[in-house]
Amino acid sequence: MIQNADGYPLLQEGRTAIMGILNATPDSFSDGGLFISVSKAVDHVARMIDEGADIIDIGGESTRPGASPVSAEEEMERVIPIIEAVTQRFGVIISIDTSKATVMQAAVNAGAGMINDVRALKEEDALQAAVKMAVPVCLMHMQGQPQSMQDKPVYNDVTTDVREFLSERVDQCLEAGMDLNNIMLDPGFGFGKTTEQNFQLLNELEHIRSHDLPVLAGLSRKSMIGQTLNLGVNERLSASIALALLAVLNGANILRLHDVKETCQAVRMIEAVVKEKKERS
Repeated sequence: MIQNADGYPLLQEGRTAIMGILNATPDSFSDGGLFISVSKAVDHVARMIDEGADIIDIGGESTRPGASPVSAEEEMERVIPIIEAVTQRFGVIISIDTSKATVMQAAVNAGAGMINDVRALKEEDALQAAVKMAVPVCLMHMQGQPQSMQDKPVYNDVTTDVREFLSERVDQCLEAGMDLNNIMLDPGFGFGKTTEQNFQLLNELEHIRSHDLPVLAGLSRKSMIGQTLNLGVNERLSASIALALLAVLNGANILRLHDVKETCQAVRMIEAVVKEKKERS
């Protein structure tokens, strides 16, 4: 269960948790190279917290389509100093965006309170490390690897296939000794999916939920926006907010995003209107 520094559970009915993205990478598709230094990263975290972020997701390896892998040592050099600095200054929950067991362990030891893995703990020793760390984990679906995942992805039915994959991963986590309350699911928008497949997943988001677990949706600035509206990465704010609101209305519990202030305001407004409707019914 994700809790803030005061022990308050962040995943509450009627309230979507906001996860702000911090890429400590030179080559991420949207903000690569902007937050490599610790001081710039900490300043950005401060800004995201002020804008409403509940969780800060820190990653040291780009997973954009075509991205090249980096070593665990290089990944740790990028993220551990930032995690330590953020932990010393803020009480915000830090999520480590990694697939490597050694990075997971080092990050949690440095202060991270959550693991966000695009490979769903399938890499060597990752599952055992996550069980040992005993922190919340987000399992994501990805068809293939970043280098090739967008090369004509094929599914029998994308919603059914993603749900089955995530359900199998949950079962394997439980068999390894993980607490069910520490597991979240991410359908992996843009990770080995066409624009049409992404749209289907968004429309059927509630159906990918396995074991009645919380769902994280990451739609911010995704290529599906560019392909649909012919917009560059830094022109996708309004469309990203629209997708975020659809995700909330379709059952997302956590939103992973770049533009915290604008999206958080839109989400809280939607929640206020929905709450009033429920109170009248």
